[in-house]
Amino acid sequence: MARVRILPVEERSPGRQEADASLTLAERLPRIVLEARRVSATVAHGIHGRRRAGTGESFWQFRPFTSGEAMARIDWRRSARDDRLYVREREWEAAQSVWLWIDRSASMGFASTLAAASKIERALVVGLALADSLVGAGERVGHMGAMQPRASRRIVELMAEALVADRGGLTADLPPPQALPPLNEAIVISDFLVAPEKLRGAVETIAARGARGHCVMIIDPVEETFPFAGQAELEDPEGGRRLRVGDAAAWGEDYRKRIATHREAVRAVLASRGWTLSLHHTDQPASAILLRLLNLIATSRGASALSPQVARA
Repeated sequence: MARVRILPVEERSPGRQEADASLTLAERLPRIVLEARRVSATVAHGIHGRRRAGTGESFWQFRPFTSGEAMARIDWRRSARDDRLYVREREWEAAQSVWLWIDRSASMGFASTLAAASKIERALVVGLALADSLVGAGERVGHMGAMQPRASRRIVELMAEALVADRGGLTADLPPPQALPPLNEAIVISDFLVAPEKLRGAVETIAARGARGHCVMIIDPVEETFPFAGQAELEDPEGGRRLRVGDAAAWGEDYRKRIATHREAVRAVLASRGWTLSLHHTDQPASAILLRLLNLIATSRGASALSPQVARA
């Protein structure tokens, strides 16, 4: 009979300490923090101006004056060389806020023998590495429901400490209802094993004021391929329900179709708000998804603000 492994609650919580917790996530957290910093260092990126007009000090561009603007904004020296009036725009240099949310619900405790890490471990490594990279690029990073945006060089440790205190996050499979300010960015890292309509409600709330978003679906390779044969017993870690399958190989085809259908439904929900969905398998290096996220954030801002390049480890 096929067996799967679900990490118990103490192995999904960075904060819970047990007398026999040699295998708990609390014990492994220092290693996860070090791994996050290593992954962040592997992906080197230049820190440039964000190439967007705003209140910074650096010159960005001249653009034609439009009716209704204050006359004081006109650059008369540039306008004197043409038959049009021009405004001197400065580059936007103020830090924006990026809000992470890392799923630590029961389904994230899944780990198969094919995976390099459990889904929760990989989600934490990716999230903490992203926070470290973004703060290095001048951003402020927070965690929805756990920590306000910060620009500290100790962002990895601070976020880990915030997750230690966030006991409520262990039972939540979606971010808290929080409408983020305009131009802020939401990064949701989860397996998204939730009903698409529930996800739609969460996304609509976060994006209600205009916040952008990117989602990372963490996938154990076994969850996608279902490589079982013979008898198998499946367990729902969220509700505790069990399903005994007599012929896993025959049942697997229908399972894979349903997984594909669910994934497309998730993608459609996110696309309806202009959010992106990236897939990350736990048997693949974390640096690949980190690089993709940095590119997506830069692209969504219409600029190469982070200009990522893969550096030697």
